[in-house]
Amino acid sequence: MKKITSSILHLPSSISSIFHRPSYILHLTSSISSIFHRPSYIFHLTSYIILLTSSIIILSSCGSVKNVAYLQNSDSIFFAHSEYLYDARIMPKDILTITVNTVNPEASAPYNLVVSTALNTGNSGQNIGTQRALQTYLVDNGGNIDFPVLGTLTVGGLTKSECEKMIHDKLLPYLNATENPVVTVRMSNYKISVLGEVNRPGMFTVGNEKINILEALAQAGDLTIYGVRDKVKLIREDAKGRKDVITLNLNDANIINSPYYYLQQNDIVYVEPNKVKARNSTIGQSTTIWLSATSILVSLTSLLYNVLK
Repeated sequence: MKKITSSILHLPSSISSIFHRPSYILHLTSSISSIFHRPSYIFHLTSYIILLTSSIIILSSCGSVKNVAYLQNSDSIFFAHSEYLYDARIMPKDILTITVNTVNPEASAPYNLVVSTALNTGNSGQNIGTQRALQTYLVDNGGNIDFPVLGTLTVGGLTKSECEKMIHDKLLPYLNATENPVVTVRMSNYKISVLGEVNRPGMFTVGNEKINILEALAQAGDLTIYGVRDKVKLIREDAKGRKDVITLNLNDANIINSPYYYLQQNDIVYVEPNKVKARNSTIGQSTTIWLSATSILVSLTSLLYNVLK
């Protein structure tokens, strides 16, 4: 392979020197003329062209097929540490939808703010009515929201269940003893991003607020054959704004025990290309030039052969 590569790398410079020095063209013509009077040289020339073309194809396709399968050592891994249910925690810039329900709907009305948005026909642009929707709450950088009647609430770092219980307990003094408020908290913008060597890169909304790394890659259509499976990058920002880049090995079944197995909202997953894809991106243009030069030489050889025979 090294000898083939060395020969290929010297070809562009040889071609460049030929077409920039007229004396070389005359020498090439006389050489080709003598070649056609010696059949063995024609055979060697044809063999060299075939070898050159084949070596370019082989060079573009050389690569390792190892480390393709996921979770390769799953039979030898102890999964007891993975026995827990993941529950997402509220982060700054999360958008929350909070509803309060009571036996008497009028009692919970002050805690369910409703906003109205105009509806239009689309073609004429005229309003045909309004649509009512619950007010959402944007968590600020301090982890706080401004809730009706109750005022400022610190919800950052809480799970949904913890947030619901806190609001429930704070509402009790404002309601009759017969009312038992039911508080529901949902995250409206739970999103993760997947990019790099996957079939469908993009940003994905997670409806159930729980997704692991393998599910995220499945959303993106899985890795391509060029994706590096043992060096998947996870970019994560914590509640204080600190960014981390974590490397995950999908070949190792221990990833299921990893604290980074489940993704948080706004996580970014990046799959880097392997050496074959990187090499193809750098030699693609050069390969085209070499093939074009080879085609020119073959055409020139055929033309001179027909003229001189």
